[in-house]
Amino acid sequence: MIHKRLSMLVLVGMISALWAIGDAPAYADEGEPEAVPPSVELVLDVSGSMRAKDIDGETRIAVAKRAFGQVVDALPETTQLGIRVLGATYPGDDKKKGCQDTQQIVPVGPVDRGQAKAAIAKLKPTGFTPIGLALRRAAEDLGTAGSARRIVLITDGEDTCTPPDPCAVARELAAKGTKLVVDTLGLTPDQKTRKQLVCISTATGGTFASAKSEQELTDRVQQLVDRAAVPPPVTPAAVTGAKSCEQAPALSPGVYSDRERIGEHRYYRVPLQPGQELRASVSVALDRPINRDYGVLLKAVTANGRELVRGLDAASGRADVISSGLRWSAGKAEEEKAGEEEKAGEAEQAITEVCLIVSNSFASSTPAAAPGMPLELSIDTVAASTAPDAPGLGRGWLFLLVLIVAGLIAGVLAGWLTRWWVATWREN
Repeated sequence: MIHKRLSMLVLVGMISALWAIGDAPAYADEGEPEAVPPSVELVLDVSGSMRAKDIDGETRIAVAKRAFGQVVDALPETTQLGIRVLGATYPGDDKKKGCQDTQQIVPVGPVDRGQAKAAIAKLKPTGFTPIGLALRRAAEDLGTAGSARRIVLITDGEDTCTPPDPCAVARELAAKGTKLVVDTLGLTPDQKTRKQLVCISTATGGTFASAKSEQELTDRVQQLVDRAAVPPPVTPAAVTGAKSCEQAPALSPGVYSDRERIGEHRYYRVPLQPGQELRASVSVALDRPINRDYGVLLKAVTANGRELVRGLDAASGRADVISSGLRWSAGKAEEEKAGEEEKAGEAEQAITEVCLIVSNSFASSTPAAAPGMPLELSIDTVAASTAPDAPGLGRGWLFLLVLIVAGLIAGVLAGWLTRWWVATWREN
């Protein structure tokens, strides 16, 4: 308890000092809590391909209806649920009309089990698969209020109505910064469908799953709805990095989200008190096709550009997320340099301001510069700890003596083994 109280006092003192010295850093938990509960909309593909009988010997739509019914029965009363369908009403061959075929059959609100199950029971596989348009309409259905908004897309095939491209729509929704996440669920998906659904979910920070049986489908939908009904434990604060350290936003410990274009550098400032250690990490989601051989660099520099430490991660194949991290605290060498640079008497009181630079070596096969790649930056400051030196070979007369003794012992053993081997070889 004593240590906790002391830690709280130190933390309060540090924050007070930061406010007194200059611009206050941004805080990850800024903003009042949302009064509107989290909401979720299920988007179900009811296109003609859902007539296929390849899930436990039954049609995909029949299995999906039963799975939906079980999920609706298990929903808590507080769930804000809506249901939208695509490809459910137009049976013709006019693609222009078929690609506008998406309707909300249950408005977002407190779950009405009877209404939801009755609406699902009437569905019949009919037309095209306008996934991109359905995602846009679902985002409109959910609005912009709420602590978390989630779309759960269930489909058995890829979009047949591009444009709009579903991946581009997902990036467009993510760029608005309205806390909208899209989870995708593929019914017996082929490789092209899987690739498209992964792209949609990754662009918004969601997840992808597949189902090949009724039980798998029920379990996956239930997991996604349960996850959507619970606010995330930590919601990253939106921040915009600058093009230079002088213009960079000052950040306090917390989790932040931003977007970085291919080949771009993003700058952020972190104020540090004497005796503090900076720990930072960055994760960049690859929400579009990327050429092989790429990397992410997180670098800490001083205000005048002198590099302190860097963290680098690179890859040469498919990865949904690539991350890097670093830790830094001022050692004796840094303190001596700070003493030379600062005026006498000011070095002890000055706040060390470290500039974090996030850069990447991505190369895209398509000219998709905007919006940038979604990135998440985590920052923490702790009491500086003296890390032990890396193990070395040692030095001094004692070490030399140890080497001599070890060499003599090794030589004697080698001689005995050689004599024994020669004597044995001669006898045989």
